[in-house]
Amino acid sequence: MTLLWVIVALIAAIVFALFLLIRTYAVTTNTLVALDQRCETAFADIDVHLKHRHNLMPGLVDVMKAVAGHERALVLGVAEARSTALAAVAPDAKLQAEWDLSRKVITLLSSSERYPELKAIPEFAQLRSQLTDCEDRITAARRFYNLAIEEYNIALRQFPGSYIATKRRMHSRQVYDLGIERVLVDEPLSLAL
Repeated sequence: MTLLWVIVALIAAIVFALFLLIRTYAVTTNTLVALDQRCETAFADIDVHLKHRHNLMPGLVDVMKAVAGHERALVLGVAEARSTALAAVAPDAKLQAEWDLSRKVITLLSSSERYPELKAIPEFAQLRSQLTDCEDRITAARRFYNLAIEEYNIALRQFPGSYIATKRRMHSRQVYDLGIERVLVDEPLSLAL
């Protein structure tokens, strides 16, 4: 009789261990999928703001062409960077193209300080205000995106997430890092006003 109880207890322990293993696998998989989806949603939020900024670029280029014609290289640089950003499909390529566009827009707006007649043009003041607002929203969306990426990447590195990620071919994501240029992108539009 005691041998029977030992066998029943052993089977029960094995079934319970299997249940815990399957439950842990399911919970971890669902968590990774939810975190991955949060990253996608956060990137989509950035993308909406970037598209709005893209829509502002032609007006800015036109105003700058009319007033500061000899800044043609800067104006063309913004137009080309916008085209590259619009054509980028992969998230990493898109983020790099947007970083380049931000840098060129800031350079262009900084050069506009040399043209006092620009301040007299209402369209330029309106575009500048909209760009500042847009950049602020991009910055906020970028921060949320980076937090989502950080949470996802941490979950991928922890056990059992690392094991499940390997089996499901889930890879870490790259943050929208502005690196040393962060100060140039986050600050000048607000300061230049």
